[in-house]
Amino acid sequence: MRLLVEALERAGIAAIATREPGGSPGAEAIRRLLLSGDNDQWDAISEVLLFYAARRDHVARTIRPTLDRGTWVVCDRFNDSTVAYQGYGRGLPLDHLAMLQRLGLGDFGPDLTLILDMPVPEGLARAAKRAGDADRFERLDQSFHERLRAGFLAIAAAEPERCTVIDAARSVDDVQKAIVAVISDRLGVRL
Repeated sequence: MRLLVEALERAGIAAIATREPGGSPGAEAIRRLLLSGDNDQWDAISEVLLFYAARRDHVARTIRPTLDRGTWVVCDRFNDSTVAYQGYGRGLPLDHLAMLQRLGLGDFGPDLTLILDMPVPEGLARAAKRAGDADRFERLDQSFHERLRAGFLAIAAAEPERCTVIDAARSVDDVQKAIVAVISDRLGVRL
């Protein structure tokens, strides 16, 4: 995200980086609830309601005002993550998640979604190398993460006009080059 925002700014495009859950004071408070504690702290429905509450606050207080000023928003995760984690991963019905998305945000959504993909064992190994404790989602078993990956790939296949899958098993430089190429091609900007 940092490299993308820097590339956009070098190209004269004002941009901010933000994340989900989080990105606004209320959403950051919900993030702390969601990512800490035991894996069974919330059932799937409670968890998804917290994610949508955080997203609504994030969009209302950070994303929409930023877009209204003409500034690009680069967000680490959005609705597709909820569909993948709580739908494909936890088994909640996808049509229920779509209803919650419409209720919380109407037809608001990203112009482009980049799905950084790699084999699950490699992704878990990378997550384990990061400083700090693993969050409650990173501590879930490999089968959950396999369902999660399949979910993201299914989302990308269903919405190719919005989603692009990028091989994230490559080096940071190669992944960044791929991201820049997609942004340039899909959004018509030269970075």
